[in-house]
Amino acid sequence: MQGRDPKRIIFLVATEESGDRLGSALMKVLRQRLGDGVQFEGVGGRTMTREGLNSLFPIEELSIVGFAAVVQQLPKILRLIRRTADAVTEAAPDALVIIDSPDFTHRVARRVRARNPAIPVVDYVSPSVWAWRPGRARAMLGYVDHVLGLLPFEPEEYRKLRGPPCSYVGHPLIEQLPSLRPNAEEQARRDAEPPVLLVLPGSRRSEIRHHLDVFGATLGRLQAEGRAFALMLPTMPHLEAAIREGVANWPVKPQIVVGENEKRAAFRIAHAALSKSGTVTLELALSGIPMVTAYRVSAIEAFILRRAVKVSSVILANLVIGREVIPEFLQEDCTPEKLALALAELLTDSPLRRQQVEAFAQLDTIMSTGNKSPSVLAADIVLATMRKGRR
Repeated sequence: MQGRDPKRIIFLVATEESGDRLGSALMKVLRQRLGDGVQFEGVGGRTMTREGLNSLFPIEELSIVGFAAVVQQLPKILRLIRRTADAVTEAAPDALVIIDSPDFTHRVARRVRARNPAIPVVDYVSPSVWAWRPGRARAMLGYVDHVLGLLPFEPEEYRKLRGPPCSYVGHPLIEQLPSLRPNAEEQARRDAEPPVLLVLPGSRRSEIRHHLDVFGATLGRLQAEGRAFALMLPTMPHLEAAIREGVANWPVKPQIVVGENEKRAAFRIAHAALSKSGTVTLELALSGIPMVTAYRVSAIEAFILRRAVKVSSVILANLVIGREVIPEFLQEDCTPEKLALALAELLTDSPLRRQQVEAFAQLDTIMSTGNKSPSVLAADIVLATMRKGRR
């Protein structure tokens, strides 16, 4: 009687909540494909743990924000990188899947490749090689076998930069469209007076610190000009206290809504938004919400970024659409006067508003993955890479 095939071991490394969600969805599909014949090891959060991951350590140990904090915690970070790479090497998995967080995960992958080149490495979520430090793409050839891109333009960027093979598998937001788009009743509120205006200062404490005052002054200026609007500020539970303290002196008091479900409900009735740059711009665009974006950092960070960033726009939705339809006000351009002027246009049926609405309507086609979900496409590539890597 023949023995059963040994279990396939898949090692996954995710160190942030967004990566934890991606990893969990991928694990679910891999479990469906491989059944009891798969064992998951690695680093992940609560969602991946519920899917059966044995996590080496809690990802909260890497919740480090700010340059100074990173410097102080560097010995600990390097120790966790070594520990993770040691665990991968010891497990000798059928595949290593690194998920986002390139400052951590790529260091792990490089160590693993040096010790055991036979372990296939899949990178889920491309680092922003198209925006800054493009040389990383070529360097990744040495330790990544396949990149799973969330954005449709990324495979071509990897070809141009001579990096590893990259496949567009789709952004997780495209699986969440029903929760972002209004039903008939919500659409009626979106079109009603006074218009609901979202304000999104950021999801990190440093972003909130840099944006709250200028956003508050912008909204005060709009109100002083006689613009009517109902203000909503979505945030997460761990930031609620900082937000409430920060808006206490705003001339216009927002309705603060807390949690992911409440945020999505606010998106479904919103008429326009004032937002910091980042992934949230793509979320707003897929929701059909015209926006004005802004971003401020410290003077030293601005100095570094101006020399490093290689794209004409830092707005993710602009990059996906391929045109600069969303205005962005960065650093010294991020002023109440300029923001209020642009926002006033979005609160009326202006050419700027119509241009954005028409461009956002194209996103479903631009970001389509056919009839397969991102997690299914990602699992297909992990399994194909894993099979090629088996001896």
